[in-house]
Amino acid sequence: MDVVALVPAAGRGTRLGAGVPKALVPVLGESLLLRAVRGLLHSGSVHHVVVAAPAEQRGRMECELAELGDRVQVVPGGDERTDSVRAALDAAERFVPTAEVVLVHDAARAFTPAEVIRAVVAEVVAGARAVVPVLPVADTVKRVDADGTVLSTVDRSALRTVQTPQAFTPEVLREAYACSQDVATDDAGLVERAGHPVRTVPGHSHSLKITTSFDLAVAETVLAPAHDSESEVCAESGPQSA
Repeated sequence: MDVVALVPAAGRGTRLGAGVPKALVPVLGESLLLRAVRGLLHSGSVHHVVVAAPAEQRGRMECELAELGDRVQVVPGGDERTDSVRAALDAAERFVPTAEVVLVHDAARAFTPAEVIRAVVAEVVAGARAVVPVLPVADTVKRVDADGTVLSTVDRSALRTVQTPQAFTPEVLREAYACSQDVATDDAGLVERAGHPVRTVPGHSHSLKITTSFDLAVAETVLAPAHDSESEVCAESGPQSA
């Protein structure tokens, strides 16, 4: 079964203040983009990756990913995340027309463990049409009015934070994008609006989205060393089957 992952990587990363697109920010000598794409392929469940890059950075991102071979294609992205996902989805239909599962993954979640990637793919293979990895909400949540006055304390037991990769059947993701012209930060949200149920699997704390300089410091001191050690073990034991 062919599985393709779409990586919208055209974001500017202004909150990181690195002077380059966020996907190209290095962590211990390797960019978030390279780490994220390599992690998808090394999970053993993803066979192809399509990256949507800033048009002016396409060549640079192709060079960044050259070591991963012809299973990776880089295409021009758009101004908004949804534009980049659309561009990558269109390219994936040409690049991997036989794909039966489509993932959408943030390059900024470069340290997502392989078991999370395998779990979302397995859920779609088992019959789900849309799947997201989630974590329980740890903090107390308050609902406030326009002046900032607390109205109530929200029951957090039914709340979850959502991570990537999010997995879909190609038909459901295409339908969701065809039905909506909205700008969205969450592809599963578009699928929900199209009327399809979205299942969940456990996420992982290491799938932190690198957004700020603090996140980058955590990645350099905690996430990258742990992830690199895990990758060495996986490389020695060989790839997993989807």
